[in-house]
Amino acid sequence: MRAETRRNIGQDAALSVASLVLVLIAITGLSPLVQGRGWWWIAAVVAVVAIGSGLGFRALRVPAGVVPLLEILVVIAMLTLFFGEGSGILGLIPSLDTFTVFGELADSAGRAIMQQSPPAVAVPGLLYLLGLGAGIVAVVTDIFVSTLRMPALAAIPVAVPPLVTVFVIGNGAAFVPLLATAAAYLLVLRVDVRVRRAGAVAGEAGEDAPRILGPKRAPTVSTIGATLGIAGIGLLTAGVLAASVPSLPTGFFSAAGQGPSAFGVGVNAFVDLGRDLRRPSPRPVLHYTAEDDSPVYLTLLTLDRIDGQVWLPSERELDQENDVGDIEAPPGLRDEVPRSPERVQVWIDGLDSGWLPQPYPASSVAGLDGSWYWDAETRNIRSADSSTAGQRYAVDRLKLEPDPAMLRAASRQVPAELDRYLELPGEVPRIITETAHQVTADAASPYDAAIELQRFFRGPGFAYSTEAPVRAGYDGGSLDVVATFLEERKGYCVHFASAMALMARELGIPARVALGYTQGTAADTTIDGLERRDVDTHDLHTWPELYFEGVGWLPFEPTPDRGVVPQYSIANTVTETEPSAAPNDPASPAPTPGADGGDRGLTPEQLEADGSSATGADDGAALAALRIWAIALAVLALGAMPALFRMARRRSRLRRIAAGGADAARDAWLEVQDTAVDLGESWAPTLTAREFASELGGRPAFGDAAASRTGRALGAILAAIERDRYAEAAGASGIRPADVSLVLRALRADASPWQRIVATVLPGSLLTGVRPGFAFSRNA
Repeated sequence: MRAETRRNIGQDAALSVASLVLVLIAITGLSPLVQGRGWWWIAAVVAVVAIGSGLGFRALRVPAGVVPLLEILVVIAMLTLFFGEGSGILGLIPSLDTFTVFGELADSAGRAIMQQSPPAVAVPGLLYLLGLGAGIVAVVTDIFVSTLRMPALAAIPVAVPPLVTVFVIGNGAAFVPLLATAAAYLLVLRVDVRVRRAGAVAGEAGEDAPRILGPKRAPTVSTIGATLGIAGIGLLTAGVLAASVPSLPTGFFSAAGQGPSAFGVGVNAFVDLGRDLRRPSPRPVLHYTAEDDSPVYLTLLTLDRIDGQVWLPSERELDQENDVGDIEAPPGLRDEVPRSPERVQVWIDGLDSGWLPQPYPASSVAGLDGSWYWDAETRNIRSADSSTAGQRYAVDRLKLEPDPAMLRAASRQVPAELDRYLELPGEVPRIITETAHQVTADAASPYDAAIELQRFFRGPGFAYSTEAPVRAGYDGGSLDVVATFLEERKGYCVHFASAMALMARELGIPARVALGYTQGTAADTTIDGLERRDVDTHDLHTWPELYFEGVGWLPFEPTPDRGVVPQYSIANTVTETEPSAAPNDPASPAPTPGADGGDRGLTPEQLEADGSSATGADDGAALAALRIWAIALAVLALGAMPALFRMARRRSRLRRIAAGGADAARDAWLEVQDTAVDLGESWAPTLTAREFASELGGRPAFGDAAASRTGRALGAILAAIERDRYAEAAGASGIRPADVSLVLRALRADASPWQRIVATVLPGSLLTGVRPGFAFSRNA
């Protein structure tokens, strides 16, 4: 008879505690992706209750197949308690309203993932997703370890949290949690081995129990050695994977056409904008009203650093303290700068983005749905878990009215914290340096230099064109592109804004580039007595912002035939051919774009219709696809390692069996027992070969073990291994390869499709410690 592995409550508890430790350590691998530690405690409580309830149900002798279902119900009850917003019955039992709340939280979590850079703000939707994920990982781990008694498979659920972080962050960011998870995984395997041994010994106690002898030939490889060997390979692989797998770009998961990714970190917004400008049909983006009917520019985000060839926004975490209900005055703005308050009402018509269109600088925003925060440096407004789609909101802004004399008197000394706004990547082409200094040679102050640059670009020497940069191959905003643009003197807003910002930095004036919408077009209707202005995708635009001490950041408009020139930059510098500007405001109606086409926007609706993506340039999509394939191949290669190793071992044994060598009987028996273990047959170190063969012979595929072909083949293999082990004189093994093949086919035929899949992908014989020293008794 075979040794049973009966478990008592103490052994069940040992397995449950080891599983819980593994799950708790695994979910810490998400720490680089989420701000704070509060989320971990929620996830930990859900995991503890899930695995703890499973232990309790097993102690109450609940059928093993029912325990996982009850654990799932417990997880749902915990989520109802934490996130049900009081909709559950008695706070724990979910109602229909509860699942509605869960759906809203799931949508919120999806937007939070798309719209935030790691580490993300732990908004309620994200907390719900983390709690749900921890519950799923805990239940699946408990099923593998305690219900199915296949602890090796626990590696599948617990590997998800640390590996997700590795793929998203990269650069080994999650290596320590991955290492700790691997160590906890080894603990689970070791506890399982000890529990199995304890159960087997208890089942075979007594005077008639067989005596266990050591191996006749090679010494047995201990389970500790085998486990450490496999773990070493796994840890080495994990380390290489963590260090070498390319990280996903921030905003990667929103690359399928969602608005937030249009301006995600790592995206060449200039090239994407340029391709969008060349699309023919404008679409509605939003409409707004402003007090005094004054038109405004609407900023989405600010590009303030150059990474090689691309302008990018700086990577900064969302600060949950920066609620949009109260926005501080922007950096550098002193109280003596003239200003007046103005309210702008905005209705979103066709924009789905995590960046909020708003006039700079805003002092407060009201009426938004979701969690929105302002950036301390740029005053850009972003959401952690919502989008602009369908939003209606009111922006109170500061309408700045700086005096040219005040700007001319601004200090030339640049504050240390603004030094990064003077950085230029690499060696600046000579044409940029020479042109900047030639144009501003007579400027008496940084302010005069700025308006001379603006006048230079809006003069007759430059022409607006969206096609010329593409034909000549200089589309974008890098140093080389700007150098070519200064020679060709044809381009669109991207080139004019980039050129003025780079030349301003060359002159020692802090500069950055804003991306958003121009003032739009006056409609034929009014709203509450105020002029309605419509903004469509043709109004997407970029412009430079320059910093002046005491006043702060101010927009300029160097692009000819687009937008308007701010009033504070007109005095004594603007040619008569330039469009007039609204008094004391940086925006007024723009002239109609030329035949070349106007600036067009970047909305998900347009992207979906055109079949392109906001990250959407073909190069960006191709790079994302390559990364997906690289990650998929790495995961497949890692997952295929056990199957390949087992396949190589099987082929090696079968070749030796066919050759009829001295160890043919040993190889045949090991292959039979390993195949059986792979297919789910239990094995214990105390089982004799005859006991194990008896268990196999009882399977339906063997029929009458004494009379069937498969039964006789199994008996022949058993006789050969016993003769090989105990015969006084060595002789021919008597093993026939056909017998081995017949038994192996019978074992596979007797298994379910699922067992055959698991046997191929995760062969259990690699972790059982079954080796040539399989124990035998003298009277077997």
